[in-house]
Amino acid sequence: MLPRGGSSMPPPPNPAAYFPPPRVTLPSGLDILRTYSGAFISLEILFGTVVWILVSATQVPLPLLQGWVMFVAVTAWFLSLTFLCIFLFSYANRIAINWNQADFLFHGATFVFYFGAFLLQAATTSLHHLPRNFNSTTRETILGDHEYNISIAASV
Repeated sequence: MLPRGGSSMPPPPNPAAYFPPPRVTLPSGLDILRTYSGAFISLEILFGTVVWILVSATQVPLPLLQGWVMFVAVTAWFLSLTFLCIFLFSYANRIAINWNQADFLFHGATFVFYFGAFLLQAATTSLHHLPRNFNSTTRETILGDHEYNISIAASV
C-alpha cells in the first residue's frame, strides 16, 4: 500500500544535471609531437620564426601591408607556442573544453591569417619595380635586389 499522497512515479530528473567534461583525445606530454596536430604546431612555430626574421630584415617599404604580416607572424608564433605548451605540460587535462574542436579552430584560424599575410607580402613583393619617390630624378626602387629576394622568401 502506498503512503497517503505518495505516487508510484519516480521524482522528476534534476534540471541541473551534471555533464562530464569532454574527453581529450589528443595526447599530452611529448606524445603530442607524434600527432598531426603537434607536427602542424611545430611547423607553425618554425615557419612563423622564419617569416618574422625575413620581414624584419627588410626596410619595410609599405608599413601598412608589412605591419600586418609582422603582426600575424608574431601573434601566431606566440599562440602556437602557448598551444604547444598546454599539451606539453598536460594543462589540457585540467581545462574542461573540447580540445579537438579547439585544435581544429586554432589551425583553421591560423591558416586564414597566414594566407592573408601571404597575399599582402606577395603584393608588396610585386611592387618592387616602382620608384621609391615619384618626384625624384634618381631611379631608386621600392625594393632593392637583396630585399626583393628576402620578400620572395618571406612570401613563400
